[in-house]
Amino acid sequence: MELEGKVALVTGGAKRVGREIALGLAGAGAQVAITYRTSVSDARETLRKIRGLGVKGLALRVDQRSGREVRQAVRRVEKDFGRLDILVNSASSFYPTPLSRVSEAQWEEMIGANLTGPWRFAQAAAAGMLRRRLGRIINIADVSYESPWSDYLPYCAAKGGLVTLTLGLAKALAPHVQANVIAPGPILFPPGLAPRERRRALDRTLLKRPGGPREIAEAVLYLAKSDFVTGVVLPVDGGRRLA
Repeated sequence: MELEGKVALVTGGAKRVGREIALGLAGAGAQVAITYRTSVSDARETLRKIRGLGVKGLALRVDQRSGREVRQAVRRVEKDFGRLDILVNSASSFYPTPLSRVSEAQWEEMIGANLTGPWRFAQAAAAGMLRRRLGRIINIADVSYESPWSDYLPYCAAKGGLVTLTLGLAKALAPHVQANVIAPGPILFPPGLAPRERRRALDRTLLKRPGGPREIAEAVLYLAKSDFVTGVVLPVDGGRRLA
């Protein structure tokens, strides 16, 4: 599928990996809408860069824990752009939640942001994609779905559910809509992570170095363009699974 003129929606597209994905799609000629929740200034800057690449852009404030806000966002994109061809669920929430201290509210936030939100966006976007007999849904998970981190269990559980959800979407939406998931390794470390923890994460890879947001953006471009890939978990992890 050629991306020029297609319409993409990137959740969490205001900063970090989401921003790189949005700019990568815009650079390939797609019109790009992004969502954000609190990062207003980042969203404005990303939108400026998208439009600077010569394509139409849109930034929408959305709390994807709200089904109403998600449905409104998808309708707005379809109204303003006329269609929605590519959905990238990149928005995420991540912070330590040790088992002995994790609260019900933290559990709900992690599941809501990392699993329920992507499900809502996929369900809202799928109807139009099926009508047009064309669509790509690309979810961003995490390598932790295979080997959960003990101090981040709600996050890991949500990302594991996201992988299963994606595989199910591939079956439910075939043959016209393709659904795939990317599982990044050490791409961007969270703020405040101790140097020894960073080194430990890199030592668990074959390449012994971190990747960057561009690697994830390139993987998204590949899955968006491909006409014969669906139901795939694509690791972008520097060989972490084998180390």
